[in-house]
Amino acid sequence: MGDLDLFTTLKIEENIEIAGFKTEIEDIQKTLEIVNNLSNNCCDGCIIQLMDAKGIAGKKHLLHGIIHSINAFKRGENLANNLGIEICIRLSAQRQIAKALNILGLKKGKINIAAVFINCPDYFVDELNNIFHRDDSVLNSKKDLKEIYNISEKELDLMSIEDVLIDRTTELIVEL
Repeated sequence: MGDLDLFTTLKIEENIEIAGFKTEIEDIQKTLEIVNNLSNNCCDGCIIQLMDAKGIAGKKHLLHGIIHSINAFKRGENLANNLGIEICIRLSAQRQIAKALNILGLKKGKINIAAVFINCPDYFVDELNNIFHRDDSVLNSKKDLKEIYNISEKELDLMSIEDVLIDRTTELIVEL
């Protein structure tokens, strides 16, 4: 069963692409403008969300957060007005946008990026590859997650770090 079969099962019809990149960012605003211009010059409903991959526990974590974000919008239970920001909130298991962006927002300097493309043409991944260096392995780094999310040894005795974060994302729904 492929990763995206879950989208079919849950009746999520959006076209989802996930990619990892390595880069060095000198100017965050300029980088975001380049990416926004790419999506704005294309089509309606195309969303590109770039996040610091250091806060991502793997592809399963990403897919879980995306699913919860899309479903939150469909149910009218979204915490943000923008699907890209909602994805950051859900993945970081935060209720406040500022806290979510502190964890997953882009930072100056060398950075690994987790990119989510929703309803974008397939060639957008290639377009970002012209700006950044494609490297999907950055989506699997679990190096700093324990500190970033304040995960206890007790939690890690019960579940993998990825499952702990997925559980925390799910708890956001229960708290509503």
